Amino acid sequence: MENPEDMARRLTELEIKASYADDLMDQLNKTVFRQQQQLDMLLREVAVLRRQLTDSGTAAPRNPRDELPPHY
Repeated sequence: MENPEDMARRLTELEIKASYADDLMDQLNKTVFRQQQQLDMLLREVAVLRRQLTDSGTAAPRNPRDELPPHY
């Protein structure tokens, strides 16, 4: 049987670990939320770019060499 001081020490250590785990979980949730916002924004931008591409009527494939800067 453990003495009360050891049991209290172990309980305190477990409470500290649980507190760190809660903090880490909150940080991860915030990170996932921010990343989801960024993904949503990027998906909207891709949709706009696709619309612009189809609206411009330049569906014909272009030669990548035509897009090289003049110094090449």
